[in-house]
Amino acid sequence: MSDKQLNRAAPSMIKQALQVNKKPFPWLKAFSAGLAAALPVMIGFAFGNVQYGLIAGLGGFSYLYVFNIPYAQRAKKIFSVVLGLTFVTYLGTISAPYPLAVAILMGLIAAVVIFVFGALKINGPSAIFFVLVFAMTTGMPINPDDAFLRAGLVFLSGCLSWIIAMIGWFFNPYGPESDVVTRVYLQLAELLDSVGTPAFTETKHKVMEVLNESEGTLSASYFRWRTTDMFNRLYLLNNFANELFIYIVENFSNSNATLPKELGQSTRLLVHSLNNRDKRKKPRILQPEKMDRQVSQLFRTIYNADAILNEPISNVKKSIKIDKPSLKTIFLGAFDKNSIVFISSVRFGVITAIAAIIAYQFGFERSYWVPLSCVAVMSGATIVSTFHRTIQRFFGTVIGIVIAGFILSFHPSGFVITLFIFVLTFITELFIVKNYGLAALFFTPNALLMAESTSQEMFSFSYFAQARFIDIVIGSAIGLLGVYLVGRKSASSRIPHLLSKTLRSQAQFLMVLFSDQGTGFNPRQSRERLKMRTNLSNLQTLYHTASGEIPANRKALDYYWPVIFSTKQLGYLLENCSKETNRPNLSDERSAQLLFAFETMAIAATRNVSPKQIAIPELEGYPSIHKEIQFLQKELRSSHG
Repeated sequence: MSDKQLNRAAPSMIKQALQVNKKPFPWLKAFSAGLAAALPVMIGFAFGNVQYGLIAGLGGFSYLYVFNIPYAQRAKKIFSVVLGLTFVTYLGTISAPYPLAVAILMGLIAAVVIFVFGALKINGPSAIFFVLVFAMTTGMPINPDDAFLRAGLVFLSGCLSWIIAMIGWFFNPYGPESDVVTRVYLQLAELLDSVGTPAFTETKHKVMEVLNESEGTLSASYFRWRTTDMFNRLYLLNNFANELFIYIVENFSNSNATLPKELGQSTRLLVHSLNNRDKRKKPRILQPEKMDRQVSQLFRTIYNADAILNEPISNVKKSIKIDKPSLKTIFLGAFDKNSIVFISSVRFGVITAIAAIIAYQFGFERSYWVPLSCVAVMSGATIVSTFHRTIQRFFGTVIGIVIAGFILSFHPSGFVITLFIFVLTFITELFIVKNYGLAALFFTPNALLMAESTSQEMFSFSYFAQARFIDIVIGSAIGLLGVYLVGRKSASSRIPHLLSKTLRSQAQFLMVLFSDQGTGFNPRQSRERLKMRTNLSNLQTLYHTASGEIPANRKALDYYWPVIFSTKQLGYLLENCSKETNRPNLSDERSAQLLFAFETMAIAATRNVSPKQIAIPELEGYPSIHKEIQFLQKELRSSHG
């Protein structure tokens, strides 16, 4: 980036970094997080050993990985986090006497966690708390014989966090699933209202996003040996939502006329019924006085969805078919050399290890704060968000150090420490959704309070503030510089190759769907489907990363956006097609013509040229797929032009 570009971008980045979004405060989650962090310390204080309580409090970080996902998935995720934090506690204790081993292990832990979270698409703070727990353990009094004791304390408090995270299951076991299906129908109502308006394309994209999310959510909570009445209803409601979406796309994508407002109103009534089933009256499906055949079919689908909510499940029950890819196939897909998940995890680990080696070589006091700050800064998804994290962490840390120093100068006792940990964790979780910098105001003193309280050394405010400030500034600078030098153009340069791979994988899956593969073949379990899903996921992540590069190539991003959107739409349609069993087999001529069209588009994407116009053969019974392939070809031509 030139000096002129940097001067223009800097004020804008600072302004964006300090913006506070309008997301609601997560009061319940914040209270639960504070409870999970403070309760182990309180128990230690009650039994007369605050130090053990503080060590156990590290396991309370497990709760910070709680998000609104199905309880079955949440149980596995949080317990895995508990095991991970327990393991890094053990590693930190036994490796503490060997600084070089600590530095290498810190980089390895960061890389592995980033890769696992990215490959499995797990929401959460990713590597930062694993590195934090490992780092803080290495800063405790060196005693490898305490490894099992410390790990056991972290495990027990982590299990307490797991219990707190799962309490909601007793009151609303299908809350996350109901929430996502509710959002599906609300977004469908928006789509029905947007037909014939300029907002249709953007709204269609939002519906597709939430439909993919709902399918993943229901898949995560499904067990073959246990399906309940509520799960069956949600599954069938989601199926009708897919059916409604496909019908809208097939019949109204090019419409210039709006649909009757009663369609959107009736869809919203279904949402009200879903969320108030014990108190509601049967919703009245609103209808216009006059409607044509296509509008009538939309109302028929809404009637069917209404039946799911009102009829006994035995009257509407269908077989449930949910395919879950194995962990092996997911991880193999993420190991692709062009996978941004794999590339990011390697980069993350190497830069973290370099920061740790520099810190230990120069003998910084509490050396682990340097790589820890580096990890916090690099946790931004793009280079722009990394700059934002640096700015936010700088302002948040400066004030946070003052707050921590003020608290520690009073040499607080066990109960006071517990109270501060609860309050600081509560406020951190409350503000993390608003702005990372605001959260850092309270997370920094919380982490410093726990770290310094376990060190058992004399406290000097001036020395403490100066040392922590220097550590954090150096660590943030290393993270920022490393990301900028290594990853500033790595994403955008890979888009053409990955786009061509995605198009070829879609062509292969298309051939699998519309050709005879023999009896017993299930396209939902095929390698072609997995390959297409992996490439699509990597392509979207790559584009998102490229949009945050500095300087961003706006011309290239504008060129690729409609093309990537169209490939995603086509992938969604092919996924839905794979659920059906009565698909026609294409003739050799039509198959060859389709393959030729896709290969032409793939080559054009690689070379960044306009593809030759190829006639797309009809796909009997699947006009939406035929139209989307035509649209994709058109976008590749018009975008280049």
